Amino acid sequence: MLKTDKERIVHELAADLGSVETLIVADYRGLTNKQLEALRDELIPHGARFRIVKNTLTRRAAEQVGAESLLTLLEGPTAIAFIESSGDPAAVAKALAATAKATNVLTLRGGLLEGKALSGEEVDRLATLPSTEVLRGQLVGAIVAPLTQLLALVSAPLRDLHGLVDARIKQLEEQGEVVDPVAEAAAETQTEEPVTGEPAAEGPENVGLVVQAETPSDSASAEADASDEAGEDDDHESRKEEE
Repeated sequence: MLKTDKERIVHELAADLGSVETLIVADYRGLTNKQLEALRDELIPHGARFRIVKNTLTRRAAEQVGAESLLTLLEGPTAIAFIESSGDPAAVAKALAATAKATNVLTLRGGLLEGKALSGEEVDRLATLPSTEVLRGQLVGAIVAPLTQLLALVSAPLRDLHGLVDARIKQLEEQGEVVDPVAEAAAETQTEEPVTGEPAAEGPENVGLVVQAETPSDSASAEADASDEAGEDDDHESRKEEE
């Protein structure tokens, strides 16, 4: 391979390593070209590009972008699944694990998950996780479920109260005890006496009270008459003594 070709490949690998934060390194030893092509086609819908690399050139590219954690994984025939930011790491790991199980030759060495180094065992565990779509659905369900429960708790007493009120009204209607509030208010308005400001007519009881009641002027006149009678009696006695 010419030096210019090597430099071009190192530049491409450095660009790939620098543009993604998640990747999976696998040993493809024993896979046929047909199986490799089928695996590439399977990973594309999950947002991954599966590429066979040379270890020496990949080490140089990893050193250029500061991905030294990959250096220990670059032993033997190496292929790397570069996963885009919009890709599904769990689905990619699941597809690689399924191929490894079906062919019994593909081996998952490790990789990076959002910049964090993964071992081969951790990649296997990643393959057992639900896909991103399933996880999103579970997350939405976990968020919505408490809100739904809260709404049920809040609305349940209101529904129960409404049911109790309806049941009570129905019971009173069956017993004939329900009174129309509009009709009741109209009846009360008709029975009230109008206030006109005129004095009430004098009945027998009022006449008796008027006859029996004494005014202050009447009392004073009575006292004056009594005083005059007493004076006349004194004069009459005085004349008798003189005679």
